[in-house]
Amino acid sequence: MKQSIARIALVVRDYDEAIEFYTKKLDFSLIEDTKLDEHKRWVVVAPPGSNDCCLLLAKAANDEQLKSIGNQTGGRVFLFLFTDDFWRDYNKMKDRSINFVRPPAEHEYGTVAVFEDLYGNLWDLLQPKSPI
Repeated sequence: MKQSIARIALVVRDYDEAIEFYTKKLDFSLIEDTKLDEHKRWVVVAPPGSNDCCLLLAKAANDEQLKSIGNQTGGRVFLFLFTDDFWRDYNKMKDRSINFVRPPAEHEYGTVAVFEDLYGNLWDLLQPKSPI
């Protein structure tokens, strides 16, 4: 048997502002943007070179969902963006005004820094010591 995680839903305030951030600031590809009804779209983005696990940008539909925007994991790092060149991506992200809340550090597992997305969700930018 083979299984995999294909999509992770990320609650967003607005589809278009989220698409803009992920495609322009992080260089993600817009995989799909399909209108489902008057208020709902199926919006999928993925990092460059990735085709396994993608983000489903899910617009908050009520007040409870609005409260979780930017804090889907209670303030912990939520997502892990692996890279094959940490310093290339770190410097590019800094140039694009991405806010890093923890500076680069070397660990036994790789080089990592923590950044925020446009809503405040925390991400690891990580170059593992083992090839990705």
